[in-house]
Amino acid sequence: MISSILLAIVTADPANGVDPKTAANVVPPITFVVTALFAVAVILLGFDLVRRVRRAQFRAEIQEKLAAEIAEQQGNAASAEADDAGDTGDTAAPTNGDPQA
Repeated sequence: MISSILLAIVTADPANGVDPKTAANVVPPITFVVTALFAVAVILLGFDLVRRVRRAQFRAEIQEKLAAEIAEQQGNAASAEADDAGDTGDTAAPTNGDPQA
């Protein structure tokens, strides 16, 4: 089909009723189809990219929450062990300023 159009353009003779100036401006329909498919593919890739970015952000957020929770649990366990090991008496400073109190 394209070869026949190109052949008609190349061999166009004004005597046959085909004007070479207007024949060169004819766009084959396949051009529109290819452009439309390309546009649809770009839009679909955009949606896929947005979905992947959201998923990555959500995973990073969950990992941060889990890391904070684990650090908090380890901190609580360490402070509990320190309280158990250092429970030999009252180590708080006197509030009235008397060192003997």
